[in-house]
Amino acid sequence: MTAWLRTRPLPTRTFAMAVAALLLVTSGPPRSNAEEKPSTGHVAPRLQPFVDNHTLAGAVLLVASAEGPLCVETVGYANVEQKRPMRTDNVFWIASMSKPITGAALMILVDEGKVKIDDPVEKYLPEFKDIWLAAEKDKDHVLLKRPTTKITIKHCLSHTSGMPFGSSVEYPTREVLPLALSVRSYTITPLNNEPGTKYEYSNAGINTAGRIIEVVSGMPYEEFLEKRLLKPLGMKDTTFVPNEEQVARLAVAYKPNPAKDGLVATTIGQLRYPLSDASRHPVPGGGLFSTAADVSNFCRMVLAGGTFNGQRILSEESVKAMTSHQTGDLPTSYGLGWSTSKTVGGTFGHGGALSTNMTIDPARKLIYVYLVQHAGYAGTEGSKILPTFHKAAQDAFGKPSS
Repeated sequence: MTAWLRTRPLPTRTFAMAVAALLLVTSGPPRSNAEEKPSTGHVAPRLQPFVDNHTLAGAVLLVASAEGPLCVETVGYANVEQKRPMRTDNVFWIASMSKPITGAALMILVDEGKVKIDDPVEKYLPEFKDIWLAAEKDKDHVLLKRPTTKITIKHCLSHTSGMPFGSSVEYPTREVLPLALSVRSYTITPLNNEPGTKYEYSNAGINTAGRIIEVVSGMPYEEFLEKRLLKPLGMKDTTFVPNEEQVARLAVAYKPNPAKDGLVATTIGQLRYPLSDASRHPVPGGGLFSTAADVSNFCRMVLAGGTFNGQRILSEESVKAMTSHQTGDLPTSYGLGWSTSKTVGGTFGHGGALSTNMTIDPARKLIYVYLVQHAGYAGTEGSKILPTFHKAAQDAFGKPSS
C-alpha cells in the first residue's frame, strides 16, 4: 500500500500546535565555591595545558574501579568570567549519556520477565501498528508505503528502528510535550528506513523505550527511573529538572568565540529555561543532569555485572546484552543504549551533546568519567582532550589484566 503525502511545510508554530492538538485528541542556598580549589594529582595536570591555551573551560575528571573512585579531580573553571573554579560536585547536562540509563531501566523489566527485547513495539504501543515508511522523496512530496518489518524494542535501543532523530513538534526544545504525546508524534512521522536495515542515531527510539517503561510499569517513566535505578544507586543529583540548589552548581556552558581562539558562554539550546521549571517534561534520550559521582555509581554497577554495594540491580545477562555489539553487519557498532566495540571485551560508553563522556574499560577494569559543558572547542586541540585524560588514567591506575 502506498500514498502520496504533500510535504510543503506549514509555519513551524502552526504545525506544532496542529500536531499537538491532534495527539491530545486521539531547597537551600547555593554552596560556597570559595572553599574548594582545583585539584592536582594523577590526571588534572595533564589537562591543565588545554585550560591555559583557552581550549577547555574546565572539567571534572573521575577514575574508578567497580569498588569505588580511585581519583576525583578538577581542572579549570565552572565559570571562566568569574574565575570560579570547577568543583567535584558541579552539575552538568549529560544529554545523550541518558540513553544507557534509559536502557538499563528497561532491562530491569526484561529481567522481571515483563518485556522481551525482540518484542514488537506495537505490542505495548498499539499506535505503532499504523506507521509509514518514506519510500521516495522530492522537495514537495514523499511517497509513503507500509514497512515490511515491525519495529522491535531492540531496534529502538540500538538506533536501527528507522525513526528519525525526532519529530517536528519537538523543536525548538526537546521537552515540549509529555512523553506519551511525543512518542505518539513519531507514529505520524514517516520512517526513514526499513527497521533493522540501517543505523540512524535517534532520540525517538530511546524515547519510545522510555514510554514502554511507563506502559509496562504503570508509573511515569521518571518515577520508575528514580525508584528502581537512581535511588538504589545513590544517584541523588541525577534529574531531568534540577532544583534551584542544583542549578546553582551547574557548570556554565561554553562555545568557541567567532575567532575560534577562545571561549564565550552560551546556553543549552536544546532545553527550555528556567531549567528548574517543574513543567519541563522528561526526555529519556537526552534530558538528564548529573554529577561525576552519580555517573560513576551507574558505571560501577555496570562494570560489576549488575550489582552495586552488594545489591543486584540488573542480571549479568542484561548487562552483557546492553554493552555488547547488537547492530549485526551494519558498520556502526552499538549495543542497547551503549556505544560499543565490535570486539568482545572492548571498551564501551557514551558521550553527550556538550562533550561529556563516560567510558568503561573492562580489560583494565577502569571507569573514566569526563564532565564538561562545551558546545565545541576553540582551536584545533579539542579532540586531544579526552584521549589525554584516558591515557593519564591508564598510566596512573591500570594495565590490561592478563
